[in-house]
Amino acid sequence: MSISITKGSSLNLTREEPTLKKIMIGLGWDTGHYAMDLDASAFMLAKNGKIPADEYFIFYNNLKSPDGSLQHTGDNRTGEGEGDDEMILANMDLVHPDIEEILILVSIHHAKLREHHFGQLKNAFIRLYDVDNKKEILKYKLEDTFQNCTEVEFGKFQKINNEWRFTAQGNGTAKGLQSFVDMYA
Repeated sequence: MSISITKGSSLNLTREEPTLKKIMIGLGWDTGHYAMDLDASAFMLAKNGKIPADEYFIFYNNLKSPDGSLQHTGDNRTGEGEGDDEMILANMDLVHPDIEEILILVSIHHAKLREHHFGQLKNAFIRLYDVDNKKEILKYKLEDTFQNCTEVEFGKFQKINNEWRFTAQGNGTAKGLQSFVDMYA
């Protein structure tokens, strides 16, 4: 049975789902009357809060982490159709031991140029799906509270005492994707 969580909610995945190894991180949205291209990204962060190398920034131009633990399935430029629009596959057993946090970010491509923001979206969500057991673990529906935001930190995985936790972030900004790259690189 899937758990519906809200902003700031956290779930200890290691304790709640002890057999969980392979996760599909699904991101979905409906653009309504606006043709928007949303992009999912993952920042794999070491203890110092930085990516250990550029290859640990997973996005549409770098689809796979060097340790093989994360794989982006490709860019969806329209958000059309039901269900997950972009997916990142994660094998938690393969995550490099130096990685302590994985931040999942979604940004709007050319948001400033096209005057797009998350307040124009409908039905935006992130969900975690157990690939091996074929079941949804949790779903986090974003509220319509991101007026003028061009990026949203959907959620993060944190390794604490060798246990993986997921926290629903829901933090919106209008700084641009490059600001996150600058912050974590």
